[in-house]
Amino acid sequence: MSLPTTTEAIVIEKTGGLEGHVKAKIPFDYIANQVEYLGINFIDVYYRKGLYPYKEFPGVLGKETAGTIVALPTDEAVLNDETYKKNGYKVGGKVAADYIGTHATYISVPWKFVYPVPDNVSTRTAAAGTLQGLTAYTFFEEAYKVKKGDKILVHTVAGGLGLLMAQLGRARGAIVIGTTSTPEKAELAKQNGAAHVILYKNEDTVARVLDITNGEGVECVFDGVGKDTFDNNFKLIKRKGTIVSVGNASGAVPPFSPLCLVEKNVALLRPTYASVWYLSSELISIGLSEANYAYTPEEAYYYGKKVYELIGNGTLKINIFKEYPFTAEGIRQAQSDLVGGKTTGKLIVKVTSD
Repeated sequence: MSLPTTTEAIVIEKTGGLEGHVKAKIPFDYIANQVEYLGINFIDVYYRKGLYPYKEFPGVLGKETAGTIVALPTDEAVLNDETYKKNGYKVGGKVAADYIGTHATYISVPWKFVYPVPDNVSTRTAAAGTLQGLTAYTFFEEAYKVKKGDKILVHTVAGGLGLLMAQLGRARGAIVIGTTSTPEKAELAKQNGAAHVILYKNEDTVARVLDITNGEGVECVFDGVGKDTFDNNFKLIKRKGTIVSVGNASGAVPPFSPLCLVEKNVALLRPTYASVWYLSSELISIGLSEANYAYTPEEAYYYGKKVYELIGNGTLKINIFKEYPFTAEGIRQAQSDLVGGKTTGKLIVKVTSD
């Protein structure tokens, strides 16, 4: 096929509000994937607002895509790598990619961040389920090993990640307690595996969790809210429990003393499955934090295979809330809807036309 010399991408010239989104043509040197669908995530909002820093501007948004391979690496060292060969990449093959700055029509991505999509999973589903599926699975394996009989709390359980955590928790025999904002979202969460759902706007989350657990608290909290829920997590966690900070939907958690862990011997983690740009603690340099639970090609291959098996056999059902157009206005609306708390499941963008 004839390959273009530029790609269309959603970029921002500076951090700030929704008005900064622009669709622009940008040059590139090597094409790997033609993108068909994009996944919209809170991490896109974090970059747009400046919570996570861009290395330079203009910055291409997004980090979750799915499409087809249009060109393969030519480096002999790559082609002879055993894990590369196990992935079975081929031109025309379906793939998903998890890499910063990829909300564009054509992208070039290091191969270890490219996941082969099996025949029984569409690129539309892959764009909606890859990042959150991998996050849910790796966090349930490595941040806290969720097992039968565990009582776990998932904040914002009706979101894309929350629904997958509810499904995965149920599949493992855990008792999933979730929080959400409306009765309609609560019903959806229950359909997806939550045994108990707390309407946090009307109920006391701490009191309800302690009531459900007979005063003991939960073994683990998965918290994607951040600032607004952080302090209360220590009141509802079980002795020697684990708090996993998943995200910052309400804002970043303020600085705190490690002494808050002492009362119950609590373990606190802020892991990443996905790679992100970070600002050093000295606030003087920017670096790339690679996917720490899938840091090596072998880890990425292992976890990608596991997640697509679960999606393919129906253990993980991907709930797509809405599909948006690939325009600056479409991306603005998708991000606005996401942070507005009115959505459930996953938001995606269709890039290619039928």
